[in-house]
Amino acid sequence: MRRLVSHSMCLFTVPLLTLLTASVVTAPISGQAQETATSNGGMVSSQQWIASEVGADVLAAGGNAVDAAIATGFALAVTHPTAGNIGGGGFMVIRFPNGQSTTIDFREKAPLAAHPEMWLDEDGEYSFEVHHRSHRAVGVPGTVAGFDKAHRLYGAAEWRELVDPSVDLAKDGFELSEALAGSIARFSSGRASRYEATVAAFTNDGAPYSAGDTWRQPDLGRTLERIRDDRSDGFYRGVTARLIAAEMRRGGGLITEEDLDRYEARERTPVKGTYRGYDVISMPPPSSGGVAIVTALNILEEYDLSAMGHNSAEYVHHLAEAMRRAFRDRATYLADADFADVPIHRLTSKEYAGWLRRDLDSERASISHPSDVEQPYESPETTHYSVVDGDGMAVSVTYTLESGYGSGIVVPGGGFLLNNEMGDFNAGPGLTNTSGLIGTEPNLARPQQRMLSSMSPSILAKDGDLIAVIGSPGGRTIINTTLQLILNMVDFDMDIQEAVDASRMHHQWLPDRIRLEAGAVTPDVVEALEELGHTVQMGGRQGSANAVGVNPRTGERMGAPDPRSADAGAVGVGAR
Repeated sequence: MRRLVSHSMCLFTVPLLTLLTASVVTAPISGQAQETATSNGGMVSSQQWIASEVGADVLAAGGNAVDAAIATGFALAVTHPTAGNIGGGGFMVIRFPNGQSTTIDFREKAPLAAHPEMWLDEDGEYSFEVHHRSHRAVGVPGTVAGFDKAHRLYGAAEWRELVDPSVDLAKDGFELSEALAGSIARFSSGRASRYEATVAAFTNDGAPYSAGDTWRQPDLGRTLERIRDDRSDGFYRGVTARLIAAEMRRGGGLITEEDLDRYEARERTPVKGTYRGYDVISMPPPSSGGVAIVTALNILEEYDLSAMGHNSAEYVHHLAEAMRRAFRDRATYLADADFADVPIHRLTSKEYAGWLRRDLDSERASISHPSDVEQPYESPETTHYSVVDGDGMAVSVTYTLESGYGSGIVVPGGGFLLNNEMGDFNAGPGLTNTSGLIGTEPNLARPQQRMLSSMSPSILAKDGDLIAVIGSPGGRTIINTTLQLILNMVDFDMDIQEAVDASRMHHQWLPDRIRLEAGAVTPDVVEALEELGHTVQMGGRQGSANAVGVNPRTGERMGAPDPRSADAGAVGVGAR
């Protein structure tokens, strides 16, 4: 049954005057994602409803969308440990009410001691374990610096007001849902068991947590207090920096206090494209998402997708062919633009899309050759959230620890997980092979370089009006999930919740197959795709696209939590 509650029932107090203007929103339902929320003011949609409440409280108290995004991000670091983080990194895309836009890059960096051969042993053999599951897999975290930079440039509320709710959540605790309790229990009995501090943080004196238990994280609370009091200096210098460096020395990692002190987030120019009169605003390198999405949209713009029918064999075929070409270019050209010459303008041009279409056969699948480029593994465990404030400022954030629970390493005394993002660098020079390694030059590990990412926080607008704030977790599927949200809205006239709910597909050049969510198509469609020459794999879920849509005529915000995530939720507040 759907339950409706007033925003005045939030976990945190806000001024009474604000509460009197709050809209009615849906409350979380145990065991399933919250339903659509609507509001004539601000809106926050994230993978964890408590974090959405924290962000909505900031909006209700007078903060802007950047403030709410920061507060939501810190709250996710407490309530969504699989991907929410202060020990990882990510990207933020901002669109201002006047239509201008910018991005904040807080992707992790390689430490100063990094080098392209760092995953090879003395005999030159590649080690997946070292690359993905060791202390050497930890990149210099960027989240705190990114939030600090975004706030200094574009925030309006007091910094401590954005961090305090998460301090309280960590120290006082919150009630575990069935989904989160189960996830923590599986983690604590698996990879976490290798690290004493991780076991202490994720068990109840060694026993697994259960749904309904209150989970307190006092060490994390103290770390957040240092961030609250000293901003990024409270993380990259002083006590927390010493704790990180000490754990790196203990486990054979490379990050030093100098690496932490040197870290800086970057403001970058967004990647922009157009599709059937809509403006697409997304993240530039070291994200590959913006370029790949615009490339695929440019290819597809010449086809009447609506006439083909959503998830018909003809539609899925053309979509797969566009994805195939965008992902081939991703592997060939994209990397940290501070270290590689990335031809962004050429890759996102309409003319280049025409060149890519030259060998796209509407009646036959192309063939992906392993000799071209193989794609390395990229974990699906990321989180995305979307924010729109009452003035129309929009913020799209995707950030991650890489694998679920990152490296599995909790900093002793710090209470937070470290990422394993160094795994997103290529394996080593010249190591491209048919088993999935890639050794092309642009994305090799180098000191201070940011590793390539598929995270694709994006914003859709038309004729100067904000239409949607979108993105998703999901490793390389992020790009194609975000792409399909745009197609669902533009070509198939879906509202934001329908676009989020619709079944998804994925093709990434190699391996050469189409993956479709369970129930996405009928057996007849699968048979037709196979007759066209495709290999089809069915099953599983793709992404968690917690989005916000805006009706350009009425200004109403629609928060669309993704039903694929049990604890997702959207929360709206009334206009100020």
